[in-house]
Amino acid sequence: MSFKMQNITVLGSTGSVGVSTLDVVARHADRYRIYALTANTRVDLLLPQIQAHHPRYAVMRDENAAQQLSDQLTRLNLTETTVLSGDEGLLQVSAAVEVDSVMAAIVGAAGLAPTMAAVNAGKKVLLANKESLVMAGHLFMQAVEQSGAILLPIDSEHNAIFQCMPVRYQQGAKLDLDGEGVRRILLTGSGGPFRQTPLENLSAVSPDQACAHPNWSMGRKISVDSATMMNKGLELIEACWLFNTGPQNIEIVIHPQSVIHSMVEYCDGSVLAQLGNPDMRTPIAHALAFPQRISSGVSSLDILATARLDFEAPDYQRFPCLRLATEAVAAGGTAMAVLNAANEVAVDAFLNHRIRFTDIPDIIEHVLMNMPVVEPESLAIVQQQDFEARAMAALFIVNALAA
Repeated sequence: MSFKMQNITVLGSTGSVGVSTLDVVARHADRYRIYALTANTRVDLLLPQIQAHHPRYAVMRDENAAQQLSDQLTRLNLTETTVLSGDEGLLQVSAAVEVDSVMAAIVGAAGLAPTMAAVNAGKKVLLANKESLVMAGHLFMQAVEQSGAILLPIDSEHNAIFQCMPVRYQQGAKLDLDGEGVRRILLTGSGGPFRQTPLENLSAVSPDQACAHPNWSMGRKISVDSATMMNKGLELIEACWLFNTGPQNIEIVIHPQSVIHSMVEYCDGSVLAQLGNPDMRTPIAHALAFPQRISSGVSSLDILATARLDFEAPDYQRFPCLRLATEAVAAGGTAMAVLNAANEVAVDAFLNHRIRFTDIPDIIEHVLMNMPVVEPESLAIVQQQDFEARAMAALFIVNALAA
């Protein structure tokens, strides 16, 4: 069977999702071509990706890093790749006419603008940047509807839910899930590395311990979010926007084995689940080829070796970040953008050994309590609230350290 070659831009190609995307693409060179690769500062990681995939463009968000990359490409005579820099470069390769699909894998708020550019350009958007929906869900989904973009979730949980949804939903119809017989969504999470750690020991855990996820290989920021379960709170918000439902219809379930990636319950009592080994190449391959299926390189699930599947309710005392996320959803407006901004600042401070692990929810709660909630009527309002929340979180940390 012959296929039309698809041009792919990978936003955040040096991160864990970006690396997994390039692995899947390399397995199907007859179907996919890399148009652009982007990174923030890691020239050392982006350079071998350019050598392997020969993109038309490479974008470094940091201008100094862009100059370093350009110099190295010149020395290596890799002149087929043009180096761009800054936010303008990211927007260009996200919306370029030649691009068919955009893997949106930049971590955090930095991914919002280029992901929105891809949506506004009507691309097939493979969404791994959950913060785009957390910060500006209404604006984002409105842009998807107006542009005709195809939005496919990459987070393993949301991809699993998507696969278990009614066929009409998968075909792009905006549905009332209750009218389609969906009773509830069961959003699973592993519980991270501290699911059974005594509460009194949590204040002393190190960044390396927090990043040692028992099942998944992820970047450090996302790994800390998993350890606090803020990741699941952000995914709750994302699921509300993706599946046109409210938090009352979503139940978070701790599933330590990370084999069932999420479930959908129907009104007839059926519960559909998507299972697989914990490897991001599975949802990436699913979204790349949708509605077809291609090999991902992931080994078959050995259900007999798995032997057991455990489930438990989340402990909100152990995971206060999860409680804060649910409160932000209830508050609505820009509260979710504020939550995300404060969390990004707090996690960065923890990773840099400036605060304790247990300080993370305290910082977020302080910012949520002191930032006004406004209606996110434009992207500019969302970005201003994001900026102010970051400043407030940073000041709180400075004052706490000085005390």
